[in-house]
Amino acid sequence: MSSLLDTLPAIIRILMVFILILLVIKRKWDLGHAFVLGALSLGILFAMGPLSIAASALGAMLHPKTLSLTIVVSLILVLSHSLEKTGQMARMLEAYKGLVRWPKLNLVVFPALIGLLPMPGGAIFSAPMVKTIGQTHRLSPATLSYINYWYRHIWEYWWPLYPGILLTTALADIDLWHLVFFTLPITGIAIAAGYWPLRGTVVSVDDGRRRAMSPFIKELAPILIVIVGGLGLGEILFAVLPAGLRSLAKEAGLIAALCVGIEWVWHVNQMPAKNRWAIVIQPALLKMIYLVTAILIFKGILEDSGAVRQVSQEILHWQIPLMAVAVILPFIVGGVGGITIAFVGTTFPILISLIHTMGQSHLMLPYLALSLVSGFTGVLLSPLHLCLLLSNAYFETQLMPVYREMIVPLLVLLGGGCLYFATLRYFLS
Repeated sequence: MSSLLDTLPAIIRILMVFILILLVIKRKWDLGHAFVLGALSLGILFAMGPLSIAASALGAMLHPKTLSLTIVVSLILVLSHSLEKTGQMARMLEAYKGLVRWPKLNLVVFPALIGLLPMPGGAIFSAPMVKTIGQTHRLSPATLSYINYWYRHIWEYWWPLYPGILLTTALADIDLWHLVFFTLPITGIAIAAGYWPLRGTVVSVDDGRRRAMSPFIKELAPILIVIVGGLGLGEILFAVLPAGLRSLAKEAGLIAALCVGIEWVWHVNQMPAKNRWAIVIQPALLKMIYLVTAILIFKGILEDSGAVRQVSQEILHWQIPLMAVAVILPFIVGGVGGITIAFVGTTFPILISLIHTMGQSHLMLPYLALSLVSGFTGVLLSPLHLCLLLSNAYFETQLMPVYREMIVPLLVLLGGGCLYFATLRYFLS
């Protein structure tokens, strides 16, 4: 059996696992159970023994990044539920009325704002705001989840605080602001592409009166604390902590800022202790922790099995042209891993080496921009993307209806990225 599996291409084996996960999710399995089953199947298909699978799973569970991620996601949910239960979310929306006259902007402004902060599972943070606005106008759960998910990620192609962007500059040895200059227009493409499912949608929270900005800022204060405080404290900790602890500096800053934001909401709204405790121990919180852990176990086995490396080697062995490699390789790894830093860290060293080898060094930035678009298209499409899973869980919708909303925007995004690359190549060649 093992020798038979070894003859199958790694791509086919990974696709088999994804099909299995999608099938059990469609049969209403708990998402955590689905990913645990997927992790076990992945280990078997890539010839990992029982002890190796167990060691990989345990290592993923106990990894500091896993622990920090579960804490961050849990605190995000506590803050979100606290804003809802205290009525501050409704007051924030009321204060927002009249500030913006363009109706559709009201739907996307909150996920876009939260998207400036590279927090894991951040889509769950903006979901209550999108729900409050969208449900008034009878938008479907799939449409609401799509809006929340898509516009949460419009900045990730260039925003300097995202780890994938910083890693790209380090791998390619290029100036950060040069990369930002070349990739910033992609956000415009993403905003335009995301408009398609909203065409014909009439959404307005404008009651005709003009409002002052200060009440809105007051109600927005906890979110600003998280965004500004999380980023600022993270950078401070990164600068002062020893080298061995710097990898967790930004997560620690974000955790501290979330705690301050939660306490701010509880204190300002004078929430009783029993209500605070009820939010902290809610079953949905434990279920979300289990889901996050299961996904990270799957990713740990994906890495330890060598699956991503084998996929990269197979595509390169087929001698695909450089532009095709820049599109296909990041797309596949992004789709498999569901996280930007995975396709950047795995495929960019290969791509950068190929660019130099083929004498295309003067086109390094255009190729990196193309690969970021392609890889992130895969990330957005990935059923492992934590934001997609959390957003769908919040709006109580399934993957396929949201995929139907995304298909045209994704095609426009990828096509626009290819056209942008062709334009840059024309002027720089």
